[in-house]
Parts: sequence; structure tokens; C-alpha cells
Amino acid sequence: MAFVQNVPFFSIMISMFSGIVSSVLPKKPAKWLNTAAISVIGAMSAWLLGYMIEVGGSYTFMMGHFPAPWGNEIRAGALEACMALVFCIIMLLSMLGGRKKLDEEVEHSKHNIYYILTDLLLSSLLALIYTNDLFTAYVFVEINTISACGLIMIRQNGRTIEAAVRYMIMSLLGSGLLLMGICMLYDLTGHLLMSNIKEAVHGIMEAGTYRIPMIITIGLMTVGLAIKSALFPFHSWLPDAYGYSTVSSAAMLSSLVSKGYIFLLVKIFYRVIGFDVICSSKIINVLFVFGLCAMIFGSVSAIWEKDIRRMIAFSSVAQIGYIYMGFGLGTTEGVVASLFHIMAHAATKSLLFISAIGLTDVSAGSRSFFDLNGAAYRNKIAGIGFTVGSLSMVGIPTFAGFVSKLLFAEAAVIHPSQKMLPTLIVLAISTILNAIYFLKTVIRIYVPEKDSVAKEKGFTTVSIKEQKLYTATIIAFVVLNLVLGMMSEPIIDIIQTGLGNFA
Repeated sequence: MAFVQNVPFFSIMISMFSGIVSSVLPKKPAKWLNTAAISVIGAMSAWLLGYMIEVGGSYTFMMGHFPAPWGNEIRAGALEACMALVFCIIMLLSMLGGRKKLDEEVEHSKHNIYYILTDLLLSSLLALIYTNDLFTAYVFVEINTISACGLIMIRQNGRTIEAAVRYMIMSLLGSGLLLMGICMLYDLTGHLLMSNIKEAVHGIMEAGTYRIPMIITIGLMTVGLAIKSALFPFHSWLPDAYGYSTVSSAAMLSSLVSKGYIFLLVKIFYRVIGFDVICSSKIINVLFVFGLCAMIFGSVSAIWEKDIRRMIAFSSVAQIGYIYMGFGLGTTEGVVASLFHIMAHAATKSLLFISAIGLTDVSAGSRSFFDLNGAAYRNKIAGIGFTVGSLSMVGIPTFAGFVSKLLFAEAAVIHPSQKMLPTLIVLAISTILNAIYFLKTVIRIYVPEKDSVAKEKGFTTVSIKEQKLYTATIIAFVVLNLVLGMMSEPIIDIIQTGLGNFA
């Protein structure tokens, strides 16, 4: 085994141990340890990605060199390494972009707790990406849930505590359904290792025994993860959780947490059950309908919002709908489009949240649209970042969002079915609705405000030199978005190859 193949194990361990060490560190050392851990794991993920592209295929890593069922397994390929790299980049930029605001939003004595939660969140995301054991995945799902809940409520005002409670209630409901599904699957197959479960599932389906219990099991796990990833109509907790938490938390929650659950669902579809079995169970038809509804409902709700951060949050409901709509098409092309959209949405939504805080800070802290006139002139880099993120969400060429929507349209057309027309119609309607609320906001922030009104409201102006780290973060997000939009072909190839290795 090449040394680089230890990267998945080291990545999970480094993030977990950095969280443990941060518990006894003061604010500043904990901050630098967190930054170093994310950077090192990102560099290791890039190393592994290069290696997997060169050698191809995927490999398994036995924990402690004990085979199943006594030991645990990690499985890695190019897709897993690519997703881990993107997650590390997004988390690092989200932490850097919100670092200045963290001092204002979180009590000084609780900063090390914030970094502990961030480290645990990263470890759980990496475990969901790499694990080849279904029960281990469930354990890290719960670690992910606890970390995310802590990141919401650490700001400790009335709205964040309420949002955290609502998040925890819905998330525990999803976790309960997922655990019931895993228990039933273990009872049916006698295995927890994903590859072994798949062999047993195919034997059950070929023999025609336990079909109804198997469909119920698939439904429980799918619905459980759909609830946890805020698929419509299970999204009621999302606007407050994203809208009132710290800016770094909002950026990470919207771009990473739900995507970890969705990536696990893809692994269950392909590596645990088998995508042909999933399609025959008709569960994807339910996901397709809910995905289409989310695309419309999330956008309509965003249009009616007067709070810029809640508007961005409701936009996430629509974007998660895109992902599930791609699954619902029941084709490999649809899943490829959904996986690419996970990356595109992660890069764009974090950019929007980080940019929005720069616009509100120069508008006397107000998040109301009525106070954002001219905000892009008062904070130029935030205005540029929000504009780029908005154009990407609408689907303007050269940006990541355009490639996503193109892939969804192609997936619907390549395999014509009864789902083709609804997909194209809702895709077009959703794009128009996206343009209404995002471009409306862009126009508003570039409409100059009278100097007398600005002084009366206490508006301020900040230059790029005064916020060097924030500026560098916005520029990095913009570059990432352009890379995903203009160099998408190799990334799509990695996704397609990775899905092939999932089977």
C-alpha cells in the first residue's frame, strides 16, 4: 500500500484530535490550530486526488488491518478525494471570511468551543465521505448534527437558540428514521459493510423474498437523510438556522452540512442498495416531485423575504431541490448533475453569505433591503462578491451555476421520459424566479443612496485596505466559482468515474 493511501484515515484523525487539543487551548492558539488542520487536510486531499486520477479505480483501507465484520473499512477514490478537497477549501474560506465578525458574535471565552465544533464538523464530513461501514456513517451523522447545532446556538441570542432547537428536533427525527432503516437492513442482510450489504440485497431482490421490508428500509433511510438535508417540505428549520447564526456558521451550514448527508445518500443508492434497485423501488419518483416543489417554493419564499440573509437561506431550499430533482430523474447523468451542483452550490452560497455580511456591516448592521441602497459602493469587494454569487445562482455562463443548470437540462433530454417536460419547465421557472430576487438585490445595492440619508442612518464606508483578509477571501471564492464554471469538464469526468467505482 502506498503511503498516500493513508490520507483518508489521517484526515479524519487530524481533524478529531485538533478538536480535542483545542479544548485546552485559549482563543488564539485554537484559531491557528483550526486553520492549520483544515489547510493540511486540504493539501493531503489534493495529494490523494492527484494519486487517484493517476492510478484510477478505488481502494479500501482496513482500520487496524482487521477484516469485516471485526474491523472497519475506509474506501476512497477520485470522487471522494475531490469532494474532501472542495469541502476543505469551502470551510477554510468560510472561517477566514467570518473571522472578524466572530469576535463580535461569540463571547471571548467560547471561541475555543467554536473551533472544537468546527473541527468535529470537518471530521464528520470526511468520515461520511470516506467510510465504507453503514453504522460508522450513522455515528458520524450524529456527530455532524451535534456540531452543527452547537455552531447555530453558540451566538446565544433568542433567535439562534430557537433555531437550534427546531434544527435539533427535525434532525433527530431524520436520524431516528435513518437508524431504523439501518437496523432493518442489518436484520435483512446480516452485514454493515457497504459492499457486503449490496451483495445480500441483490440476492434478496433476485430471490423475490422480503421485497416489501426492503422497500420500507430504503424509504426510511432516504426520508431520514432528506429531512436532515432540508428537502421540502422538511425545511422549516433552515431559514432561521442560516439567517441568525454567525456568518461563518451560516456559510458552513448552507454549503457543507446538508451536502454531507446528500453524499452519504448517494453512497447508499450506489454502494449499499444498488441504483437499479433504487429505481425499481420508485422512491426516486417521490424525490423528483419534492425536488420540483422545492425549486419553486424556495424561490417564491425568497422573493417575499425582506431580510437579505433569510432570502439567501430560502434560496438554499430551492437549490437542494435541484439536487433531489437530479436524483429523481433516475439516470446516471442526473446524479452527475446533482453531485456537480453540490460543489457549485457550496462555493456560491458561502460566497453570498460572506458577501452579505460585508454589505450589512456598512448599512448600520441592518439586513433589510430598504437599508441596502448603495451598499456595494460603501463596501466594494462585498458588492463584487455578492454580484458574482448572484450571477452564478441565476445561471449566467462562465459561473458554476450555469454548468449545473446545463447538466440538469442535458440529463432530462438525454433519456426522454415523462419527467423530461416537467424538469425543463420547472428549471426554466426556477431560473426566472432566481433572477427576480437575486438581480433585484444586486440592483438595489448598486443604487446610490443620498449622502444626507446615509449620514442620518449611520451608514459607513470601508475600503479594501481596511479588510485585507476579507478581500482575499472574497477573491478566492470568486476564483473558485470561475474555476468550477470554466474548467468543469475534468471535474465532471472525476464525478462520472467516481460513480462507476461506487458500483
